[in-house]
Amino acid sequence: MQALYMLALSPIAETHGDPNSYGFRIERCTADAMAQLFLCLSKQASACWVLDADIEGFFDNINHEWLLRNAPTDTRMLQQWLKAGVIHKGQLHATDAGTPQGGIISPVLANLALDGLETLLKQYLGVARAKKLKVNVVRYADDFVITGTSSEVLENEVKPWVEQFLATRGLRLSLKKTRVAHIDEGFDFLGWSFRKYEGTLLIKPSKKNVKAFYSKVREVIDSHKTVRQGDLIRMLNPMLRGWALYHQPVVAKQAYSRMDNRVFIKLWRWAKRRHPNKSLDWVRKKYFRASGDRKWVFATTVLEENGTKREFELYSLASTPIERHRKVSGEYNPYDPAMEAMGEKLRMDRMLNKLKYRKQIGNLFASQNGLCLLCKQPITKETGWHDHHIIHRAVDGGDALANRVLLHPNCHNQLHTRGLHVSKPASIGSLVKA
Repeated sequence: MQALYMLALSPIAETHGDPNSYGFRIERCTADAMAQLFLCLSKQASACWVLDADIEGFFDNINHEWLLRNAPTDTRMLQQWLKAGVIHKGQLHATDAGTPQGGIISPVLANLALDGLETLLKQYLGVARAKKLKVNVVRYADDFVITGTSSEVLENEVKPWVEQFLATRGLRLSLKKTRVAHIDEGFDFLGWSFRKYEGTLLIKPSKKNVKAFYSKVREVIDSHKTVRQGDLIRMLNPMLRGWALYHQPVVAKQAYSRMDNRVFIKLWRWAKRRHPNKSLDWVRKKYFRASGDRKWVFATTVLEENGTKREFELYSLASTPIERHRKVSGEYNPYDPAMEAMGEKLRMDRMLNKLKYRKQIGNLFASQNGLCLLCKQPITKETGWHDHHIIHRAVDGGDALANRVLLHPNCHNQLHTRGLHVSKPASIGSLVKA
């Protein structure tokens, strides 16, 4: 039931959401929030002070009465969800505030509660004055940062307004975690450290994030002292790859190398413990191999289901290339048909370097005999291409290959501008007025 109501609420939340709110929204992620902060802080003339804010017990304290008055949904059903209570250790506890923990609709309700933080703040200050004071709000769920030209502006004008904004919703800032900081001193946000070094803004994995991740890796290794090497690699690789990809858009090469070294030391101790009576050279040859220009690679030989053998090695963090994130436009609304082309290009640009996506493009290219379905001319590396959804994603068109075709960029723009439609079979295609 919550999923049905969420489907109805989501377009409203997207339409009324703040431009620089990036949590729990379609085609938006933490990397978008990071990229927006880079735009706001990286230049020499950018704001040099930030209000690094944290809301105390956000999901537990949202005022029910405010939600019932302001959420554009069936208030009777919403009240039942909010007042349903929770069962903890076999006991039913009343819920007088907060959103349903784990409920599928909770993220949408949370965004509805905080939407307006950016737009209303700029209205309060005045749009022209806010621009002069370089006040920018970047929010991801309940974590947000507000920039400004001076600490006085943030402490005396912005922070009191934010506290009043939150109070009407039953929320308040955490006194311990909320602070005003200079960009030269730096601050942490979403697992990254933002700090200027001699006028250059560098975004790196935060020390807290690195420490927390290594603790998880260490726990996995320590709790599996007797498993086979291949099984341990299978447990570690998804963790290592996920952490590396999260930090891929930032200055992370040094953090990758250091983490690789710490994981290597931990695995070396793991291997030595298993064979206390063997020589160090014997242990090295059993658990570590040479791979390319790397000499100490934690690797083994595994037997596939078809009977073939293959080398299986630990994922190398240092081998992860740094790739700048393609930021979504703050005005983008996935439910607006007029922005369908923008969404398709954004998705294509983000996915182009992914192996799975390249295979999909290859299949589409082959099924169309290498031709654009609109002009019937060849698609080449020089002409470029766009990945077009026949049934728009804004109206629930899926990402299956049966709903996608390749078009020249100019043809794609013409198709959306003139309201044209291409359809499969992809070998010929047809052109009709939408």
